[in-house]
Amino acid sequence: MKIKVIASTKIGYELPKEEAIDFSGKSAGICYLPDTMETLFNESQEKTHKRVNGTLKSGHHSVFGHPHYNLSLENIPKILAIVLNNEKMYNTSEKSARYTKMLASDDEKVLYEKWIEKYKNVILEKYPEIEEKKALKLAQENARYLISIFTPATTMEYTTNFAQLNYIIHFCENFINDETKNTKFDEKLKNVFKEFIQEMPDLKVDELNADMKKRKLSLFAQRENRKEEFGENYCTTYLATFAELAQAQRHRTLSYEITLLDTPKFYVPPIIRGTELEAEWLKDIESLKDNYPQGMLIKINERGTVENFVLKCTERLCGAAQLEIMEQTNETMQKYLAQTKENNKEVYNYLLPYSKGARCTFPGWKCTSPCVFGAKGALKRSI
Repeated sequence: MKIKVIASTKIGYELPKEEAIDFSGKSAGICYLPDTMETLFNESQEKTHKRVNGTLKSGHHSVFGHPHYNLSLENIPKILAIVLNNEKMYNTSEKSARYTKMLASDDEKVLYEKWIEKYKNVILEKYPEIEEKKALKLAQENARYLISIFTPATTMEYTTNFAQLNYIIHFCENFINDETKNTKFDEKLKNVFKEFIQEMPDLKVDELNADMKKRKLSLFAQRENRKEEFGENYCTTYLATFAELAQAQRHRTLSYEITLLDTPKFYVPPIIRGTELEAEWLKDIESLKDNYPQGMLIKINERGTVENFVLKCTERLCGAAQLEIMEQTNETMQKYLAQTKENNKEVYNYLLPYSKGARCTFPGWKCTSPCVFGAKGALKRSI
């Protein structure tokens, strides 16, 4: 066996489109390799380009997935990050709205600052053992539900391959040109896509698209309803916020798609539910409904295997996880257990060890940074 690096990422280097095409054309030659890799990578440009044209026309685009690009996206709206992160084939590092203070638009700033202070006071009152610095971060996490998914407040690094990047550009172009996409949300998103395409480096290859396979952006549901079921595989639909969706997308082995509600509804953080602050919160967040705040509820469909659901539980049934996704994951676990207890004992028994509490109760798990809530308190917390 012989293994060596034939290409790699380099800081500050922007791989020209022509080199990415050339590299992909040579990679295509591996499928019918008559000699050695060295011979292939030293062949004539004419031979490589002939192979490139053949693979582009045939739709065998996987070879164009070998070159990768690391993109820096600054001051982008959250919805663009959500759209990109639903396409699976990527790595991302994104500025956290949970742990950092977000830049709010003029419409949102006063309310955002107001609720940071309100949430901080409520948190310190209910959980006096929590340090003020930690309480401030938790307050920011709750107040960010007011920030619009269209506010350019997010910064991220996004890495994907050459073929997938071209597919994404093409998906966005198709969305822009789709006249059936004519809601207020669609029009705002089309403007985001137009700017995204305009700001992209020149990496587009017209023939490198997914039209042959009829692919579209995966985020938006193509069917109105899906049957809920739980077994070796599962399918469930629930209401959650854009903010929770962004957390859930990190589980790339699971599938997520969304549908917007006809009548806007909004998330109320548990710590103010049933208090005099709940009505004030709903009034404030509803005043921003035309901005599509992160706390707006959407219908989310989630699908995957039971093994990958357990992996999600290992990340989300935790006192350090975002509260909303922790509660939703636990709710899905309870549904899974109820549906398989009599109908699929093997799956039920597989899930059972992961249903006793937070992940610190899971078989073989050892927490390296224990939270203040403990194994059982983690699932009952309100922050």
